[in-house]
Amino acid sequence: MRVRKHLKRLDAISIAVPVYFITACVADRRTLLANADSFANLRSEWEAAPTRYGWTVGRFVVMPDHVHFFCVCDETENSKSLSVFIGGFKQWTAKAILRRLALPAPLWQREFFDHCLRSDESYASKWDYVRENPVRAGLAPTADDWPYGGEIVPITR
Repeated sequence: MRVRKHLKRLDAISIAVPVYFITACVADRRTLLANADSFANLRSEWEAAPTRYGWTVGRFVVMPDHVHFFCVCDETENSKSLSVFIGGFKQWTAKAILRRLALPAPLWQREFFDHCLRSDESYASKWDYVRENPVRAGLAPTADDWPYGGEIVPITR
């Protein structure tokens, strides 16, 4: 029997396919992400996540100094833990973004925020809240006007 890879504190949670909500912030909250080049780099890494880490990324929003995204483990033999996935994502995006901007490391804060959506939580309602972040921050008149968001693969819950 294959043991699911997940964070130890989640041992008591039993969800068939848990959806994780992730937030990762830029070190010192520098505004380096909400631009076409950084966005392309982030999206490319999310698209590569199933092959590299065994994780699928669904919807996401890139803010100037942080990212929000939803993901699920593909549960293959080669699937990495959530921590390994996020660490690899941060490593590769940092290399590309910092090189392009000619800035020193680090790009990301060391930690990240993860939340496992439980059965009584709605992925759709959490997404609605997240996609409105640019509007609440005064960066776009509507969520549809914010160019730095989207979906890699639909995640059904």
